[in-house]
Amino acid sequence: MSFKVSVVIVSVLIAATAVLALENGLAKTPPMGWLAWERFRCNTDCKNDPDNCISERLFRTMADLVVSEGYADVGYEYINVDDCWLEKERSFSGQLVADRQRFPSGMKALSDYVHSKGLKFGIYEDYGNYTCAGYPGVLGYLQLDAQTFAEWDVDYVKLDGCYAHPTEMDKGYPEFGYHLNRTGRPMIYSCSWPVYQIYAGLQPNFSSIIEHCNLWRNYDDIQDSWKSLETIIDYYGDNQDVIIPNAGPGHWNDPDMLIIGNFGLSYEQSKTQMALWAILAAPLLMSVDLRTIRPEYKAILQNKKIIAVDQDPLGIQGRRIYKHSGIEIWARPITPTYQDYFSYALAFVNRRVDGTPSDIAVTLQELGLYNPGGYAVEDLYEDVSYGVLTPQTKIKVKVNPSGVVILRADARASRAFPQQFLESRTPYDPYQQVFQVRRSSFQKK
Repeated sequence: MSFKVSVVIVSVLIAATAVLALENGLAKTPPMGWLAWERFRCNTDCKNDPDNCISERLFRTMADLVVSEGYADVGYEYINVDDCWLEKERSFSGQLVADRQRFPSGMKALSDYVHSKGLKFGIYEDYGNYTCAGYPGVLGYLQLDAQTFAEWDVDYVKLDGCYAHPTEMDKGYPEFGYHLNRTGRPMIYSCSWPVYQIYAGLQPNFSSIIEHCNLWRNYDDIQDSWKSLETIIDYYGDNQDVIIPNAGPGHWNDPDMLIIGNFGLSYEQSKTQMALWAILAAPLLMSVDLRTIRPEYKAILQNKKIIAVDQDPLGIQGRRIYKHSGIEIWARPITPTYQDYFSYALAFVNRRVDGTPSDIAVTLQELGLYNPGGYAVEDLYEDVSYGVLTPQTKIKVKVNPSGVVILRADARASRAFPQQFLESRTPYDPYQQVFQVRRSSFQKK
């Protein structure tokens, strides 16, 4: 089975270059690290489950493994605490207090330990009376809590939105960000601001969100299942024209955690998440037990070539350029650029369920790759080079069910090329235009 697609270039302004980003100098590429929530949730039973409860022991262990198992070497640097780290009540003076049984050394000591490993420390709070799990929120204590985090040498703050009114978030999230910046401590600011407003039927003010937040959630929490992952993929594809312009260095859309290595995704599905998160310029925050992860899943998370796509300095979020009959093609403009031409990362995704791999055949020029000098193409999972291919070269990939093939096509210097092709190609300014598929000739052969 093979397929053919045709592509036209359309003028769509990349608005990420026209908006003001939060100028704290942070998150120039999407943050990478380890996050507790999806894998360990709100397990506070350290008496019966000491190895898996939310505790300083767990975070110290994961920090050790991020370093010793090579994750830090490929870019994972944050160790992020999520909900359920707190006592149920603030101190007499109003300060947040870590659970005294599960975090007996306190959060400053945990932060110091993480920093001693050459890593960075992240923490969780909520713009509301309570966190989602019912612990004290920041409402009424914004300045005090920001100063507390600075005193604990926190590097990354996630602010959730439970028990808060969505109409108050346009004021509240910037206000807390203001207090974070006033401390003088550089702290990445992760917001749940837009997702709660979307749930409430409000239109988020993304100009303000971009100005005040380094990253933000747009959609549901990820769960440990392929179904959950597919809903996120669909949301980002179906709403990409609204979502993509908001992303760029210092300000990122966050489709949520990497669940690779847990229980709900197959090997092929895990490869798909990693590839698409790289296309989406997503934060790469693993939520997995690093003590028990199998080698093949560890290899996915540590794939340097796919991480390089995610961390591309241009910071342009990719898009779905084709969707039909269970086959999708996603593409992201990346460096290096040559004259007026981008390089690209290309993900071919097979969401069919008929149990057999699908062949996808397409020329580079049908995907919008017109560089006269051609492209050096390689498969980022198979580590296979296809050499330098001209725009007229047809590539054929075999994609497993619920799997992916991700290619990198690096633009090369110009060389002699048929004049009739040069005259017929669509004019293309890579910084003002992005490509989109025309569904005129997707044919089964």
